[in-house]
Amino acid sequence: QVQLVESGGGLVQTGGSLRLSCASSDTNINSYNVGWFRQAPGKERIFVAGIAGTNGNIYYSDSVKGRFTLSRDINKNTVYLQMNSLTAEDTAVYYCTSSAHGVYTAAHLWTYWGQGTQVTVSS
Repeated sequence: QVQLVESGGGLVQTGGSLRLSCASSDTNINSYNVGWFRQAPGKERIFVAGIAGTNGNIYYSDSVKGRFTLSRDINKNTVYLQMNSLTAEDTAVYYCTSSAHGVYTAAHLWTYWGQGTQVTVSS
């Protein structure tokens, strides 16, 4: 059982930035895949970004490409999501997830999930 703990959410104005963190209980974070999803009220959980454990390839959804940056610190077993140029459309609960099998855009294919962290962007 892998435990994932997100942090870094909060309230920010349009155009602002936040950095989310996902700390993993697994000490081999570079051996599995980690992703970020978000879920707005009344909507489905959608893929934001992900990193492949084996080769470090990073994938982004079109809606965040160029604004969000995913990175990982292997020594800290932590994955980060730097979010810039935030808009109201980015308001959601952000979830960290992991899988041993691949980086998927479908939420149901991931194995472990964190509790989520709220991001609210005000205009």
